[in-house]
Amino acid sequence: MERLIEIPLCAGTHDRAALRRRDDAWLAQARQAATTRVIAVRSSSDLLVAAGSRLACLDVSRLPPEAELTLLGIDEQGAAVFVFDAGPGGAGGPSTASGGEPDVFQELRIAGAALPAGEAALAVQAVAMVGWQRRHRFCGVCGGPTRAEEAGHSRRCATCGAQHFPRTDPAVIMLVAAGERCVLSRRPGSAFNRWTVLSGFVEPGETPEAAVVREVFEEVGVRVGSVRYLGSQPWPFPASLMLGYEAEAEFGELTVDDELEEARWFSRAEILAAIQDGSLTFPPSVSISRQLIWTWLHEGTDP
Repeated sequence: MERLIEIPLCAGTHDRAALRRRDDAWLAQARQAATTRVIAVRSSSDLLVAAGSRLACLDVSRLPPEAELTLLGIDEQGAAVFVFDAGPGGAGGPSTASGGEPDVFQELRIAGAALPAGEAALAVQAVAMVGWQRRHRFCGVCGGPTRAEEAGHSRRCATCGAQHFPRTDPAVIMLVAAGERCVLSRRPGSAFNRWTVLSGFVEPGETPEAAVVREVFEEVGVRVGSVRYLGSQPWPFPASLMLGYEAEAEFGELTVDDELEEARWFSRAEILAAIQDGSLTFPPSVSISRQLIWTWLHEGTDP
């Protein structure tokens, strides 16, 4: 199985401008510049999207002066890009582009498939940063309120002074294969015909490769013989980095744990036939899980 070449949501082209996060004068000027872009995130992963092929931008003049903006970076055109937490009600949008269709909020899994690679990568960063800000309004050390610093890339507790930074949780996601068969599973709450690969979080003191071996045995009772890294993808639901692997195993009976609704071996021919007749559905096209399945089936070519 070949390395994954083009993984969705990963091709960021903007400068994250880390050195500007403490430059208060530059940040103040950027907030007022006519070229500045302000992306809006609502709910957990809904972004304001324009009718075209870009993320929609809020009019800075519509935002209150005290609005908390997080710097995402500088785009290829040299414009500063911020993200604004529009909240569940979508404050600050949607809007209507001049002479065009209204901007609308779309879920990242949907919007990410239609946006150009650079815009999709911005969307992932925007959702991840807003999610982190929402989860860290209070200090994990003493419980006191926190305030944003470094253009939204850290939060400091007003009570004990502890500083908090965004963290990413490493998770392994693996296609378990034995010759012409692979293991697919359904998780509780998923549609009856929705199947995907196995996955799980890396535990403290554990390598990703060891996590693959452990998770496969825990979830389906199969011993993995070899593990090969294929690629990675940021997955901000809420803050994961998905590390993709192929795991070779011997074909045998599966023992499914309570984290899964069902798991079974599928042959290549069976999956291809199910895709053609629509009897099985798979993860969205933006997910690395879909890429792992498609690569195993067709060396990365979408059927």
